[in-house]
Amino acid sequence: MDYPVIAEKDGIKIKPEYMEKEKLYHCIFHDKVLLVYKDYQDFLNCYEIEEKELVDKIKVCSKNDEIEKIFKDYIERKNLKH
Repeated sequence: MDYPVIAEKDGIKIKPEYMEKEKLYHCIFHDKVLLVYKDYQDFLNCYEIEEKELVDKIKVCSKNDEIEKIFKDYIERKNLKH
């Protein structure tokens, strides 16, 4: 299976037919992390992250599980749960 979110020279390409529902996918484009997921109603959701600390950590990750842990740690450290 191809990875459903690909960064290219002119933008990102999203292939929703390759996405699992409620699974987080990412790519890096112009020093930003783009997070994409398809919800249980098949709607695509996309978020752009520019926070340098997060972008730098995500750039060196190889697995989505690691990325989710980076977000959880960041949220807890910055006390963003509420």
